[in-house]
Amino acid sequence: MDVNQAIKFAQVINAAYAVSPQSTANSAGQVLTLAGTQYTVVTTVYANDLATDLNPLRANQIVSIGFVLQAVGASDVVIAIRGTEGIMEWVQDARFSLVPCPFVASAGNTEDGFTAMYQSLSIGSDGASPTLVRALSTLKFPRPVDASTSVTICGHSLGGALVTLLALDVASNTIFRNPVVYTYASPHAGDSSFVNTYNHLVPNTFRIANRMDLVPKLPLPPLYDHVTGLNELNPVQWTLPPKVLVKPDVVCQHILDTYLYLLSILSGGPILTLDGGCAI
Repeated sequence: MDVNQAIKFAQVINAAYAVSPQSTANSAGQVLTLAGTQYTVVTTVYANDLATDLNPLRANQIVSIGFVLQAVGASDVVIAIRGTEGIMEWVQDARFSLVPCPFVASAGNTEDGFTAMYQSLSIGSDGASPTLVRALSTLKFPRPVDASTSVTICGHSLGGALVTLLALDVASNTIFRNPVVYTYASPHAGDSSFVNTYNHLVPNTFRIANRMDLVPKLPLPPLYDHVTGLNELNPVQWTLPPKVLVKPDVVCQHILDTYLYLLSILSGGPILTLDGGCAI
């Protein structure tokens, strides 16, 4: 894994986090400078939020959840999907049902809540807009796109599970057959049959997981499994005595700022800021 690339795409996801979920204005046309690269927003990505037992009506809310972007002066396209506050409620619910993968025949089963939310991903907030996958081939990119090499899909937390589903759908059902995928703190998205199909069709995957983060361990095996490409981050500095780098707290170990902090240590470059409440 190229750690600097992993940092760059995590910062792209951070830009999605910077937009309020309730803000349904499309950011198309905005230029963002992220990790030294300028990107033009091609479209905002919308979805019905994740329903949980604590908040079942959340599924009725359309939220902004990410971007499709293109690098300025280049053909490279990035799809970035953030997580949601509902992920911690989902962890507390601990109800993990499997449903058949809806977009690739005989591709096993996927987690039902993630699948329902994935199927709602669209490029508009009116409920009648085309799905993200269906729209990809018709989006008005500022520059021509080389479908064989230039699409990167990235997501954090729930967004990691969503982009796992998205990547398989894109590789199977669009002209973009070879997506590169970066996920951070992703939970399991499906069963072993789903994973086998995914690993065959989306081998260019970098699944980044903090060893102390609870979310990448859920839903629990044996019904669920992880896709390929594990790159494990360890928040303990192995000195004598060992030095803990991040507060041992469920949220602190999971948030994207922690992943960026740990990746920056691994890179050997400038150390990115850790959330103040999570510092030791």
